[in-house]
Amino acid sequence: MGIQHIFKYTTFLFAGLFILSGCPTDPPGEGKGEYVVLGYNDLGMHCMNQDFGDMMILPPFNTLHAQVIRRNGHEPDIIASGITVEYTIPGNTTSVDKTDFWDYDVALFGVDLPDNVGLTGNGLSGTMTYTGNGDWNVTGIPVTPIMDDQTLNPYPLAEITVKKDGVQVAQTHAVVPVSWEISCNLCHTSPDKSVNDDILSKHDEMHDTDLMNSKPVACMNCHGQEPLGTHGDPSLSHAMHGSHATRMGPVAALQETCYACHPGQVTQCQRDIHYSEGIGCTDCHGDMAAVANPARRPWLDEPRCDDCHDREEFEFEPQGVLYRNAKGHQGIHCAACHGSPHAITPTVTAADNVQAVEWQGHVGVIDTCTVCHESVPGGFEHHSDDGEIEDEDDEDDDKKSLLERILTASVN
Repeated sequence: MGIQHIFKYTTFLFAGLFILSGCPTDPPGEGKGEYVVLGYNDLGMHCMNQDFGDMMILPPFNTLHAQVIRRNGHEPDIIASGITVEYTIPGNTTSVDKTDFWDYDVALFGVDLPDNVGLTGNGLSGTMTYTGNGDWNVTGIPVTPIMDDQTLNPYPLAEITVKKDGVQVAQTHAVVPVSWEISCNLCHTSPDKSVNDDILSKHDEMHDTDLMNSKPVACMNCHGQEPLGTHGDPSLSHAMHGSHATRMGPVAALQETCYACHPGQVTQCQRDIHYSEGIGCTDCHGDMAAVANPARRPWLDEPRCDDCHDREEFEFEPQGVLYRNAKGHQGIHCAACHGSPHAITPTVTAADNVQAVEWQGHVGVIDTCTVCHESVPGGFEHHSDDGEIEDEDDEDDDKKSLLERILTASVN
Protein backbone atom coordinates (compact mmCIF):
# COMPACT_ATOMS: atom_id res chain seq x y z
CA MET A 1 0.00 0.00 0.00
CA GLY A 2 1.50 3.37 -1.09
CA ILE A 3 1.95 6.30 1.26
CA GLN A 4 -0.76 8.26 -0.57
CA HIS A 5 -3.29 5.49 0.07
CA ILE A 6 -2.27 5.23 3.73
CA PHE A 7 -2.79 8.99 4.06
CA LYS A 8 -6.23 8.81 2.49
CA TYR A 9 -7.32 5.88 4.63
CA THR A 10 -6.06 7.79 7.69
CA THR A 11 -8.06 10.89 6.78
CA PHE A 12 -11.05 8.61 6.14
CA LEU A 13 -10.74 7.19 9.66
CA PHE A 14 -10.48 10.59 11.34
CA ALA A 15 -13.29 12.07 9.30
CA GLY A 16 -15.37 8.98 10.04
CA LEU A 17 -14.83 9.46 13.75
CA PHE A 18 -15.86 13.11 13.31
CA ILE A 19 -19.04 12.03 11.58
CA LEU A 20 -19.88 9.45 14.22
CA SER A 21 -19.27 11.88 17.06
CA GLY A 22 -20.80 15.02 15.61
CA CYS A 23 -23.34 14.10 12.95
CA PRO A 24 -26.97 14.99 13.69
CA THR A 25 -29.12 11.92 14.29
CA ASP A 26 -32.40 13.36 13.01
CA PRO A 27 -33.73 12.13 9.66
CA PRO A 28 -33.11 14.57 6.78
CA GLY A 29 -35.31 17.61 7.15
CA GLU A 30 -36.36 16.85 10.72
CA GLY A 31 -34.93 18.77 13.64
CA LYS A 32 -32.82 20.83 11.27
CA GLY A 33 -34.26 24.15 12.24
CA GLU A 34 -35.18 27.07 10.05
CA TYR A 35 -31.76 27.66 8.44
CA VAL A 36 -29.35 25.58 6.37
CA VAL A 37 -25.76 26.50 5.52
CA LEU A 38 -23.65 24.78 2.86
CA GLY A 39 -19.92 25.51 2.60
CA TYR A 40 -17.37 24.88 -0.15
CA ASN A 41 -13.93 25.85 -1.39
CA ASP A 42 -13.49 27.49 -4.78
CA LEU A 43 -10.60 25.39 -6.10
CA GLY A 44 -10.64 21.96 -4.53
CA MET A 45 -6.94 22.42 -3.73
CA HIS A 46 -4.80 25.47 -3.05
CA CYS A 47 -1.08 25.01 -3.58
CA MET A 48 1.45 27.20 -1.77
CA ASN A 49 5.12 27.33 -0.92
CA GLN A 50 6.27 26.41 2.55
CA ASP A 51 9.47 28.46 2.45
CA PHE A 52 9.64 31.87 0.80
CA GLY A 53 13.25 32.96 1.31
CA ASP A 54 14.34 31.91 -2.19
CA MET A 55 11.26 31.95 -4.38
CA MET A 56 7.48 32.00 -4.44
CA ILE A 57 5.07 30.30 -6.79
CA LEU A 58 1.94 30.91 -4.69
CA PRO A 59 1.32 32.44 -1.24
CA PRO A 60 -1.00 31.09 1.46
CA PHE A 61 -4.44 32.03 0.14
CA ASN A 62 -7.57 29.94 0.65
CA THR A 63 -11.10 31.00 -0.18
CA LEU A 64 -14.19 29.66 1.55
CA HIS A 65 -17.79 30.13 0.41
CA ALA A 66 -21.12 29.49 2.09
CA GLN A 67 -24.74 29.71 1.05
CA VAL A 68 -27.37 30.25 3.72
CA ILE A 69 -30.90 29.03 3.02
CA ARG A 70 -34.03 29.57 5.07
CA ARG A 71 -36.47 26.66 4.97
CA ASN A 72 -39.49 28.86 4.41
CA GLY A 73 -42.60 27.08 3.23
CA HIS A 74 -42.59 25.51 -0.22
CA GLU A 75 -39.88 27.76 -1.70
CA PRO A 76 -36.73 28.24 0.42
CA ASP A 77 -35.04 31.65 0.50
CA ILE A 78 -31.35 32.36 -0.09
CA ILE A 79 -30.38 34.71 2.74
CA ALA A 80 -28.32 37.80 1.97
CA SER A 81 -28.67 39.88 5.14
CA GLY A 82 -29.82 39.91 8.76
CA ILE A 83 -27.34 37.22 9.84
CA THR A 84 -23.64 36.80 10.55
CA VAL A 85 -21.61 33.95 9.08
CA GLU A 86 -18.50 33.03 11.05
CA TYR A 87 -15.69 30.59 10.26
CA THR A 88 -12.99 28.83 12.24
CA ILE A 89 -10.59 25.97 11.45
CA PRO A 90 -10.55 23.80 14.57
CA GLY A 91 -7.12 22.36 15.25
CA ASN A 92 -5.46 24.71 12.75
CA THR A 93 -5.46 28.08 14.49
CA THR A 94 -1.99 29.43 13.70
CA SER A 95 0.30 29.52 10.67
CA VAL A 96 3.14 31.84 11.56
CA ASP A 97 5.07 29.02 13.24
CA LYS A 98 4.61 26.69 10.24
CA THR A 99 5.86 28.82 7.34
CA ASP A 100 8.20 31.79 6.96
CA PHE A 101 5.79 33.70 4.71
CA TRP A 102 5.50 36.60 7.19
CA ASP A 103 9.28 37.09 7.07
CA TYR A 104 9.10 37.86 3.35
CA ASP A 105 5.69 39.48 2.84
CA VAL A 106 7.24 42.94 2.42
CA ALA A 107 9.85 41.73 -0.08
CA LEU A 108 7.28 39.79 -2.10
CA PHE A 109 4.16 41.95 -1.87
CA GLY A 110 5.20 45.25 -0.32
CA VAL A 111 2.93 44.85 2.72
CA ASP A 112 3.85 44.09 6.33
CA LEU A 113 1.09 41.80 7.49
CA PRO A 114 0.32 40.96 11.12
CA ASP A 115 1.11 37.37 12.08
CA ASN A 116 -1.54 34.89 10.92
CA VAL A 117 -3.24 37.47 8.72
CA GLY A 118 -3.45 36.84 4.99
CA LEU A 119 -3.10 39.09 1.99
CA THR A 120 -6.69 40.33 2.05
CA GLY A 121 -6.67 41.09 5.77
CA ASN A 122 -8.40 37.89 6.86
CA GLY A 123 -7.14 35.37 9.40
CA LEU A 124 -7.74 31.77 10.37
CA SER A 125 -11.07 32.69 11.95
CA GLY A 126 -13.45 35.57 11.49
CA THR A 127 -16.60 36.68 9.72
CA MET A 128 -17.57 36.03 6.13
CA THR A 129 -19.08 38.77 3.95
CA TYR A 130 -21.97 38.67 1.50
CA THR A 131 -20.79 38.81 -2.11
CA GLY A 132 -23.95 39.96 -3.86
CA ASN A 133 -23.94 36.69 -5.78
CA GLY A 134 -26.08 34.61 -3.46
CA ASP A 135 -23.24 33.48 -1.22
CA TRP A 136 -20.98 34.60 1.60
CA ASN A 137 -17.22 34.25 1.41
CA VAL A 138 -13.85 34.91 2.96
CA THR A 139 -10.73 35.24 0.81
CA GLY A 140 -7.04 34.90 1.54
CA ILE A 141 -7.25 32.57 4.54
CA PRO A 142 -3.56 31.87 5.35
CA VAL A 143 -4.07 28.22 6.29
CA THR A 144 -1.29 25.64 5.94
CA PRO A 145 -1.43 21.82 5.74
CA ILE A 146 0.15 21.46 9.19
CA MET A 147 -2.24 21.18 12.11
CA ASP A 148 -1.48 22.71 15.50
CA ASP A 149 -0.34 19.29 16.74
CA GLN A 150 2.18 19.26 13.83
CA THR A 151 0.43 16.49 11.90
CA LEU A 152 0.10 16.74 8.12
CA ASN A 153 -3.45 17.32 6.90
CA PRO A 154 -4.02 18.85 3.45
CA TYR A 155 -7.78 18.60 4.05
CA PRO A 156 -8.55 20.50 7.28
CA LEU A 157 -12.22 21.09 8.04
CA ALA A 158 -13.49 24.60 8.51
CA GLU A 159 -16.47 25.14 10.78
CA ILE A 160 -19.03 27.61 9.43
CA THR A 161 -21.56 28.98 11.91
CA VAL A 162 -24.59 31.14 11.10
CA LYS A 163 -25.98 33.39 13.81
CA LYS A 164 -29.09 35.53 13.91
CA ASP A 165 -29.33 38.12 16.66
CA GLY A 166 -26.29 36.49 18.26
CA VAL A 167 -27.90 33.04 18.41
CA GLN A 168 -26.58 30.10 16.39
CA VAL A 169 -29.14 28.96 13.84
CA ALA A 170 -27.07 26.68 11.56
CA GLN A 171 -23.63 25.13 11.29
CA THR A 172 -21.69 23.05 8.79
CA HIS A 173 -18.17 21.83 8.02
CA ALA A 174 -16.30 22.21 4.74
CA VAL A 175 -12.75 21.39 3.66
CA VAL A 176 -10.22 24.17 3.13
CA PRO A 177 -7.71 22.15 1.07
CA VAL A 178 -4.07 23.22 1.00
CA SER A 179 -0.76 21.61 0.10
CA TRP A 180 2.88 22.65 -0.27
CA GLU A 181 4.06 19.23 -1.44
CA ILE A 182 4.99 20.57 -4.95
CA SER A 183 7.73 18.01 -5.53
CA CYS A 184 10.37 19.91 -7.50
CA ASN A 185 12.94 17.72 -5.74
CA LEU A 186 11.94 14.77 -7.93
CA CYS A 187 13.86 16.32 -10.81
CA HIS A 188 15.82 19.29 -9.50
CA THR A 189 18.68 17.54 -7.75
CA SER A 190 22.26 18.70 -7.60
CA PRO A 191 25.01 17.55 -5.25
CA ASP A 192 26.15 21.09 -4.52
CA LYS A 193 22.88 23.08 -4.68
CA SER A 194 19.56 23.20 -2.90
CA VAL A 195 16.43 22.43 -4.90
CA ASN A 196 15.53 26.12 -5.17
CA ASP A 197 19.05 27.10 -6.22
CA ASP A 198 19.02 24.39 -8.86
CA ILE A 199 15.78 25.85 -10.26
CA LEU A 200 16.92 29.47 -10.18
CA SER A 201 20.41 28.81 -11.56
CA LYS A 202 19.01 26.77 -14.46
CA HIS A 203 16.59 29.60 -15.23
CA ASP A 204 19.52 32.04 -15.24
CA GLU A 205 21.49 29.81 -17.60
CA MET A 206 18.64 29.28 -20.05
CA HIS A 207 17.05 32.74 -20.05
CA ASP A 208 19.91 35.12 -19.19
CA THR A 209 18.28 36.21 -15.94
CA ASP A 210 19.86 36.98 -12.59
CA LEU A 211 17.46 35.26 -10.23
CA MET A 212 20.17 33.85 -7.98
CA ASN A 213 20.98 37.41 -6.97
CA SER A 214 17.36 38.54 -6.77
CA LYS A 215 15.97 36.47 -3.90
CA PRO A 216 13.23 36.15 -2.90
CA VAL A 217 11.99 35.68 -6.46
CA ALA A 218 8.27 35.98 -7.18
CA CYS A 219 7.37 34.19 -10.41
CA MET A 220 4.45 36.59 -10.86
CA ASN A 221 6.80 39.52 -11.42
CA CYS A 222 7.60 38.24 -14.92
CA HIS A 223 4.99 35.59 -15.66
CA GLY A 224 1.26 36.11 -15.74
CA GLN A 225 -0.63 34.40 -12.93
CA GLU A 226 -4.37 34.89 -13.18
CA PRO A 227 -5.08 34.32 -9.45
CA LEU A 228 -2.50 36.97 -8.53
CA GLY A 229 -3.71 39.46 -11.12
CA THR A 230 -0.47 39.61 -13.13
CA HIS A 231 -0.31 39.30 -16.91
CA GLY A 232 3.31 38.83 -17.97
CA ASP A 233 3.97 36.89 -21.16
CA PRO A 234 4.37 33.96 -21.20
CA SER A 235 2.09 33.05 -18.34
CA LEU A 236 3.56 30.85 -15.65
CA SER A 237 1.23 28.04 -16.73
CA HIS A 238 2.39 28.21 -20.35
CA ALA A 239 6.04 28.53 -19.35
CA MET A 240 6.02 25.69 -16.83
CA HIS A 241 4.02 23.17 -18.86
CA GLY A 242 5.79 24.03 -22.10
CA SER A 243 9.25 23.87 -20.56
CA HIS A 244 8.68 20.58 -18.76
CA ALA A 245 6.54 18.72 -21.32
CA THR A 246 9.58 17.02 -22.87
CA ARG A 247 11.45 16.58 -19.58
CA MET A 248 9.17 14.25 -17.65
CA GLY A 249 11.45 11.22 -17.87
CA PRO A 250 12.48 11.22 -14.18
CA VAL A 251 8.82 11.00 -13.09
CA ALA A 252 7.48 8.79 -15.87
CA ALA A 253 6.99 5.90 -13.44
CA LEU A 254 4.48 7.84 -11.32
CA GLN A 255 0.93 6.55 -11.52
CA GLU A 256 -0.14 10.11 -12.29
CA THR A 257 2.71 12.26 -13.62
CA CYS A 258 0.76 15.47 -12.92
CA TYR A 259 1.35 14.73 -9.23
CA ALA A 260 5.01 15.58 -9.70
CA CYS A 261 3.82 19.16 -9.25
CA HIS A 262 0.03 19.35 -8.73
CA PRO A 263 0.67 19.21 -5.82
CA GLY A 264 2.07 15.76 -5.05
CA GLN A 265 1.76 12.02 -4.67
CA VAL A 266 0.77 12.18 -1.00
CA THR A 267 -1.85 14.91 -1.33
CA GLN A 268 -3.52 13.51 -4.46
CA CYS A 269 -5.92 16.39 -4.95
CA GLN A 270 -7.96 14.59 -7.63
CA ARG A 271 -10.04 12.61 -5.19
CA ASP A 272 -13.64 12.82 -6.32
CA ILE A 273 -16.21 10.65 -8.07
CA HIS A 274 -14.33 11.01 -11.36
CA TYR A 275 -11.21 9.53 -9.76
CA SER A 276 -13.29 6.63 -8.47
CA GLU A 277 -14.54 6.06 -12.01
CA GLY A 278 -10.98 5.87 -13.34
CA ILE A 279 -10.86 9.34 -14.88
CA GLY A 280 -7.42 10.95 -14.60
CA CYS A 281 -6.09 14.49 -14.92
CA THR A 282 -5.32 14.35 -18.64
CA ASP A 283 -8.72 12.89 -19.50
CA CYS A 284 -10.22 16.30 -18.74
CA HIS A 285 -7.32 18.75 -19.00
CA GLY A 286 -5.29 17.20 -21.81
CA ASP A 287 -1.57 16.47 -21.72
CA MET A 288 1.13 18.98 -20.85
CA ALA A 289 1.51 20.14 -24.44
CA ALA A 290 -2.22 20.88 -24.59
CA VAL A 291 -2.10 22.81 -21.33
CA ALA A 292 0.92 24.75 -22.63
CA ASN A 293 -0.91 25.79 -25.82
CA PRO A 294 -0.56 29.60 -26.02
CA ALA A 295 -4.17 29.83 -27.19
CA ARG A 296 -5.34 28.40 -23.88
CA ARG A 297 -6.17 30.94 -21.17
CA PRO A 298 -4.90 29.55 -17.85
CA TRP A 299 -7.50 29.43 -15.08
CA LEU A 300 -10.19 30.51 -17.55
CA ASP A 301 -10.32 27.78 -20.19
CA GLU A 302 -11.19 24.79 -18.03
CA PRO A 303 -13.17 21.57 -18.55
CA ARG A 304 -16.95 21.87 -18.41
CA CYS A 305 -19.45 19.36 -17.06
CA ASP A 306 -21.28 19.24 -20.38
CA ASP A 307 -18.07 18.26 -22.16
CA CYS A 308 -18.99 14.75 -21.03
CA HIS A 309 -22.40 14.85 -19.37
CA ASP A 310 -25.58 14.93 -21.43
CA ARG A 311 -28.94 14.41 -19.76
CA GLU A 312 -32.35 15.32 -21.08
CA GLU A 313 -33.78 18.53 -19.59
CA PHE A 314 -30.60 19.07 -17.58
CA GLU A 315 -28.49 22.20 -17.97
CA PHE A 316 -24.95 22.60 -16.70
CA GLU A 317 -22.71 25.67 -16.44
CA PRO A 318 -23.86 28.72 -18.40
CA GLN A 319 -21.57 29.57 -21.30
CA GLY A 320 -18.53 31.49 -20.14
CA VAL A 321 -19.02 30.53 -16.47
CA LEU A 322 -16.67 28.14 -14.68
CA TYR A 323 -18.15 25.31 -12.62
CA ARG A 324 -16.80 26.86 -9.43
CA ASN A 325 -18.81 30.04 -10.12
CA ALA A 326 -21.91 28.46 -11.67
CA LYS A 327 -25.41 28.47 -10.19
CA GLY A 328 -28.57 26.52 -10.84
CA HIS A 329 -31.75 25.33 -9.12
CA GLN A 330 -33.02 28.79 -8.23
CA GLY A 331 -29.67 30.39 -7.48
CA ILE A 332 -27.94 27.59 -5.56
CA HIS A 333 -24.24 27.37 -6.40
CA CYS A 334 -23.37 24.06 -8.06
CA ALA A 335 -20.47 23.46 -5.67
CA ALA A 336 -22.75 23.88 -2.64
CA CYS A 337 -24.46 20.57 -3.41
CA HIS A 338 -21.99 18.77 -5.67
CA GLY A 339 -18.71 19.73 -3.98
CA SER A 340 -15.67 21.71 -5.01
CA PRO A 341 -13.69 21.11 -8.21
CA HIS A 342 -11.62 17.91 -7.85
CA ALA A 343 -13.80 17.06 -4.82
CA ILE A 344 -17.18 16.41 -6.41
CA THR A 345 -18.85 14.02 -4.02
CA PRO A 346 -18.61 11.28 -3.02
CA THR A 347 -14.85 11.54 -2.62
CA VAL A 348 -12.24 9.05 -1.44
CA THR A 349 -11.09 11.62 1.14
CA ALA A 350 -13.74 11.37 3.83
CA ALA A 351 -13.40 14.94 5.10
CA ASP A 352 -15.06 16.13 1.89
CA ASN A 353 -18.06 13.90 2.66
CA VAL A 354 -18.69 15.22 6.17
CA GLN A 355 -21.06 18.00 5.14
CA ALA A 356 -23.34 15.73 3.11
CA VAL A 357 -23.58 13.24 5.97
CA GLU A 358 -24.32 16.04 8.44
CA TRP A 359 -27.24 17.32 6.41
CA GLN A 360 -28.72 14.27 4.72
CA GLY A 361 -27.28 11.21 6.45
CA HIS A 362 -25.36 9.83 3.48
CA VAL A 363 -22.40 10.73 1.26
CA GLY A 364 -22.63 12.05 -2.27
CA VAL A 365 -24.41 14.97 -3.88
CA ILE A 366 -26.75 16.74 -1.48
CA ASP A 367 -29.89 15.50 -3.20
CA THR A 368 -32.32 15.04 -0.30
CA CYS A 369 -34.99 17.66 -1.00
CA THR A 370 -35.91 18.16 2.65
CA VAL A 371 -32.44 19.44 3.50
CA CYS A 372 -33.68 22.79 2.17
CA HIS A 373 -37.41 22.25 1.55
CA GLU A 374 -39.88 21.72 4.36
CA SER A 375 -41.64 19.16 2.18
CA VAL A 376 -40.71 17.31 -1.00
CA PRO A 377 -41.60 19.51 -4.00
CA GLY A 378 -43.40 18.18 -7.04
CA GLY A 379 -40.38 18.22 -9.33
CA PHE A 380 -36.72 19.09 -9.70
CA GLU A 381 -35.12 21.50 -12.16
CA HIS A 382 -31.40 21.22 -12.92
CA HIS A 383 -31.20 24.45 -14.89
CA SER A 384 -28.38 26.98 -15.03
CA ASP A 385 -29.47 30.11 -13.26
CA ASP A 386 -28.06 33.60 -12.90
CA GLY A 387 -29.74 33.67 -9.51
CA GLU A 388 -31.05 37.20 -9.19
CA ILE A 389 -30.36 37.78 -5.52
CA GLU A 390 -31.04 40.92 -3.55
CA ASP A 391 -28.15 43.28 -2.70
CA GLU A 392 -26.83 43.16 -6.27
CA ASP A 393 -24.91 46.38 -5.63
CA ASP A 394 -22.44 44.52 -3.43
CA GLU A 395 -19.17 43.95 -5.27
CA ASP A 396 -18.23 40.32 -5.84
CA ASP A 397 -14.81 40.08 -4.19
CA ASP A 398 -14.02 36.93 -6.18
CA LYS A 399 -13.75 39.08 -9.33
CA LYS A 400 -10.94 41.18 -7.88
CA SER A 401 -7.36 40.19 -8.51
CA LEU A 402 -5.18 39.38 -5.52
CA LEU A 403 -3.29 42.65 -5.95
CA GLU A 404 -6.57 44.60 -5.91
CA ARG A 405 -7.55 42.79 -2.69
CA ILE A 406 -4.21 43.61 -1.09
CA LEU A 407 -4.67 47.29 -1.91
CA THR A 408 -8.18 47.22 -0.47
CA ALA A 409 -7.02 45.47 2.69
CA SER A 410 -4.11 47.86 3.20
CA VAL A 411 -6.36 50.92 2.78
CA ASN A 412 -8.91 49.53 5.19
